[in-house]
Amino acid sequence: MSSTKKKVFDAAISIFNSKGYNGSSVKEIAQKANVNIALISYYFSGKKGLLEQLLTNYFEQYIIVLEKSFEKKDSMSCKEVLCEIVKNLLRFESENHQLARLVHREITLDTMLVREIMSTYLTKEKYYLQTILERGIQKKEFRKLPVMNTIMQLKGMLTMPYLNLQYMVEVLHVNPVEPYFVTKYYKEISHWIEEGLSIQAERPTLSVINYSGLNSVNTLNASTLAGGS
Repeated sequence: MSSTKKKVFDAAISIFNSKGYNGSSVKEIAQKANVNIALISYYFSGKKGLLEQLLTNYFEQYIIVLEKSFEKKDSMSCKEVLCEIVKNLLRFESENHQLARLVHREITLDTMLVREIMSTYLTKEKYYLQTILERGIQKKEFRKLPVMNTIMQLKGMLTMPYLNLQYMVEVLHVNPVEPYFVTKYYKEISHWIEEGLSIQAERPTLSVINYSGLNSVNTLNASTLAGGS
């Protein structure tokens, strides 16, 4: 990417984030980038083309991050692959936090561009995540959980800090841009994977002490706890 094109990208991300796409003008972007307004038409064919390139460039890189981890599915456990995907996506979003914020907001809109992105990139994302989860269930690494619901939960955890960046900083006093946040938050999500998805995390049979005897241990099944015989 040329330095001029990058300056336009950076200016557009800043202005789109602060004013929204509809509230922004090509003139403002050109002024902030300190370039001739004609260059935006030359490089991007106007504001619409600029937004399209921003979103497309983001998802091109996003899918590459996913693919690199997905390709290891035959040499790593599904849990390891899923954890690596989480770690790398968090790092990617943190490094591109302003663009990530813009992208996550734009894809909530029902536009032709967003529909194309969903069919091109987000369908791929669903395939990778669905494959890893279903493979993990088949290999008895993961519990039999609703796969689509699990994807929704995972996506929510990954996107929330960067979609709501201002809320994170000003209300929760947490900065998702800091490497420390990425490291700590990754540990929290990997713990969710371990405790919520892993088949080893299923609760063992509950044992309690029988005080009528000599502190022997009785195992209670579900029917006993429910008041059955």
